Amino acid sequence: MKTRTTARKTSPKKIASKKVGPKKATTPKAREPTHKNLDIYGAKPIPWSRALKQLGSSAQGTYWLATTDPDGRPHVAAVGALWVDGKIYFVSGTRTRKSQNLAANPSCAVSVSLTGIDLVFEGTAIRVADRPTLLRLAKRYAAQGWPASVSGTAFTAAYSAPSAGPPPWNLYVVRHTTAFGVASTDPPGATRWRFESPR
Repeated sequence: MKTRTTARKTSPKKIASKKVGPKKATTPKAREPTHKNLDIYGAKPIPWSRALKQLGSSAQGTYWLATTDPDGRPHVAAVGALWVDGKIYFVSGTRTRKSQNLAANPSCAVSVSLTGIDLVFEGTAIRVADRPTLLRLAKRYAAQGWPASVSGTAFTAAYSAPSAGPPPWNLYVVRHTTAFGVASTDPPGATRWRFESPR
């Protein structure tokens, strides 16, 4: 006798459909620099945010640029510098010793004493010649009291600091790879920061 088998009908499982909305645009977050605590008295490392806060404050410090003479001797001079978009910009006349040094060897260091912290940046100085950046930085300098305007690929003005040399004044940006910070107020500390790529 034959047995009759009936195939059981199975219906496919319903999968709950997930609503997929438009992806949010994400801005790549700037990576924090790596740090090394240089303090020998037990203080914690200085957070990079503390340095950034002072660099971005309205209180201006005096910036000093260190370059190397052709014979290897160091040369240090005050420069009119600005911290803009995470970079140090400064101006210098073509005929000054610092500009001649940078033309031969762009390696440099820039130091500044700010409220509560002294900073030193090491890197290379690159001359800026693109008009949009020149116009933007000329506005920033004018807002701080130096009436700079763009002439060709440099700045001109009725006057500048004696150490800047005669006009026109070139604009440079420092692409820093390392920075050092020493606290001059509490909390104390000394820290070195290294950046993954030049800023």
